[in-house]
Amino acid sequence: MDKSGDFSINTIIGPNTSLTGDVEVGGFTRIDGSIRGDVRAKGRVVIGERARMKGNLTGTNITVGGVVCGNIIADGHLVILSTALVIGDIITRRIRADDGCFINGKVAVCPSDEIWAKTMTEHRDAQGIKSTLPVFNRTYG
Repeated sequence: MDKSGDFSINTIIGPNTSLTGDVEVGGFTRIDGSIRGDVRAKGRVVIGERARMKGNLTGTNITVGGVVCGNIIADGHLVILSTALVIGDIITRRIRADDGCFINGKVAVCPSDEIWAKTMTEHRDAQGIKSTLPVFNRTYG
């Protein structure tokens, strides 16, 4: 069954909530609080206008209205509202960025499955190399 039309919220991180650590969620997720860590969602994600996030965000369909300092990967579509600030790279199949939003990073829009697969492989390879740099620098730097 296709859950893309399901708008029942499964996970809410409220406006007075501060969370540190990685989060994996299913279904529709709404974030209005503060998160330090990666969020991996299997469904739709809404980052509210007052939300603050420092970490990578992965989901199917994502709407950003607040601040995200980290990479965003949206397997469906990404909407960046006029109130949003994104500092990080974006990989998505479709994007809409409203006037007034701020994006600082590379944006890759991948309309076909072939381009999506190639871009995701390149992204994973780059992340693997980046993750070894601190070890390399401590050992040989």
